[in-house]
Amino acid sequence: MPVQFLTVEQRADYGRYVTEPRPMDLARYFHLDDTDRQFIAGKRGDHNRLGFAAQLTTVCFLGRFLDDTTQIPANVLNALARQLELDDPVRCIANYHDQRQRLRHIEEIRAHYGYVEITERQVGYRLTRWLYVLCWTGTDRPSVLFDRATSWLITHKVLLPGASTLERYVARLRSRVEERLWQLLGRGVSPDQQARLESLLVVPTGSRRSELDRLRTGPVMISSPSLVHALRRLHSVRELGVRLPTTARIPATRVAALARFAGAAKVSAILRLPQARRVATLTQNEVSPRLCRGTHQGLTYTAVVVNLKSRPRDEVHDERVSKLESCPLGL
Repeated sequence: MPVQFLTVEQRADYGRYVTEPRPMDLARYFHLDDTDRQFIAGKRGDHNRLGFAAQLTTVCFLGRFLDDTTQIPANVLNALARQLELDDPVRCIANYHDQRQRLRHIEEIRAHYGYVEITERQVGYRLTRWLYVLCWTGTDRPSVLFDRATSWLITHKVLLPGASTLERYVARLRSRVEERLWQLLGRGVSPDQQARLESLLVVPTGSRRSELDRLRTGPVMISSPSLVHALRRLHSVRELGVRLPTTARIPATRVAALARFAGAAKVSAILRLPQARRVATLTQNEVSPRLCRGTHQGLTYTAVVVNLKSRPRDEVHDERVSKLESCPLGL
C-alpha cells in the first residue's frame, strides 16, 4: 500500500483547531476541576494563569501543545477566562505568547499530568498490539486507521507525533497484516497447483478472454443451455485440482474482502500483484468454496425451472415458474 495516504486537508488539520469546539466539547475537555484550579493559582499574572490553562486543555483536546497560542479559538479562551475569573482573555493570551514561560509550563504539564512521547517502549507496544488487532479483524481504510490511532493516543495521554511519522507507522503495520494474510492463504498451495492457478491468467491465442474471465462468467438465463454451461463451468473448476488452505484462523471479513476484489479485478490488475498476493487472490477467486456453493445453487434453480417448464402448464404451475425465475442465481 502507499506510504502517503493522507490528503492535503487532513495533513493540514492534524493536531490543530479546525473549527471552534462545540459546547459539549467545551464541557468535556475544557472544564477545570478543583485540582486544576489549585495548580493554576500558583502561577503569577493573569496571562500565565490563562496560558497555562489553555495549554493544559489544548493538549487534552488535540493531543499536542501549540507553538502559537494565539490560534486558540475565542470560545475556548472565554470559557477558561470565566472559570478563572479573568478579564480580557485576548490580551492575556497575546502577552503569554511572547513569554518563554510557556516552555516551562509544557514541561510541568507533562510531569504533573503524565503525558508521554510515542517513543516510550511500553506505549509503542500497546499501540501496535491494539492497532494490529483492528487491521487483522477489519477492513478499515488507512485514513480510518490513522484517525483511530490518533484517538487512542489522545485517550492514553500520548503526545501526537508528526503526521508523516504516524502515517508511515500505520502504513507499515497494515502491510505486515496483509503479508501475513497472503502467506496463510498460500501456505497450502503446492507449486503444481500454483502453476495451474497462474495459467488461468493467460489469454489463449485467438481469444480475447482468459480462462479466469470465462470461469467468472456464470449463466445469465434460466434455460437448458444455461444448465449445460453451468455444468461445464463446474467441471472446469474441479479439473484444476486445487485444494484450498484452511481459513479457520483467518477472520471471515478479511477473506470476504479479498474474494470481492478477486471477483471484480481485471486480469491485468491481478498480473501486476506481488506473487504472494496473486496466489492468495486466485485461491479466493473462482476456485473458492464460494463458487461451488453458488454453482450448486444455480444448478438447483435451473434444474427445477427446466423441469417445471417441461410439465403441462396451468395457473398454479405458471405462478411457481414466475416465482422461481425471479430468484437470483447466486453466482
